[in-house]
Amino acid sequence: MSQLNFAEENRERIRAVEASFGSAGKPLYQDGRILIGEGKLMKQSRRGLQPKVFFLFNDMLVYGSIILNGRWYTKQQIIPLEAIQLKDKKDSIDSTNQWLIRTPRKSFFVEASCEEEKQAWIDHMIDCQSKLLQRGQCTLRSNFAVTWVPDEASPTCMRCDYKFTLTHRRHHCRNCGLLVCATCSKKRGVIEHIHPTKPLRLCEECHGKLANGNAKNLRQRGDSDGRSSSDEDGAEWYSVEEETGEDEEQMSSWVSYSYLTPQHFKP
Repeated sequence: MSQLNFAEENRERIRAVEASFGSAGKPLYQDGRILIGEGKLMKQSRRGLQPKVFFLFNDMLVYGSIILNGRWYTKQQIIPLEAIQLKDKKDSIDSTNQWLIRTPRKSFFVEASCEEEKQAWIDHMIDCQSKLLQRGQCTLRSNFAVTWVPDEASPTCMRCDYKFTLTHRRHHCRNCGLLVCATCSKKRGVIEHIHPTKPLRLCEECHGKLANGNAKNLRQRGDSDGRSSSDEDGAEWYSVEEETGEDEEQMSSWVSYSYLTPQHFKP
């Protein structure tokens, strides 16, 4: 395949990914950006593993919820590769072929259909990061969000042991990731690598630990004008939001990772 033909095919593939997210998705094509591979992974959310479609580019990772397989996706999330750290997870009785994707704002586990597919994702992501670093096009981040404890992991608050109910709901401390009740997480504070200005939910213990070094950014629930602060906010320089609903299409069968780039790939 000639360089010219590859460039044209790459452009068409990226435009197709853009179109699959509809008008709600952000533009993805730009000069020098290459679609490396794509596939479906199970992503850990607060309601358990959910099927997501993932697209690996030479400078970023994009994923979204599946509405119509191969044609229509929603809830587009974009993470620059410089903001990602990967960590392997050993297989256990409860989980296989999983690894952790850490980002400054949110960290989560993903699961592949087999060891070979898992390794393909990890190898290509690391390779793309390495090439960006070699060319001086990025600086890797050093601060990452903790992984949230799944909702089903505890029937009670992990600080006071009060039982969760329909009215006594689960929440997550943004600093430690534990499941906590509203009473144990009334405080708010800024965690800069998650959001530079927004006060986030904190449990009493984490609020106390952060108070000395970050006192000016810690306060009771509510913004400076007295309005309540939402736990989930909009996108900043990249978007990683928590999925709260079920995908409309569950994966009836795995679709393997597809490596799209030929040997002359030059990120």
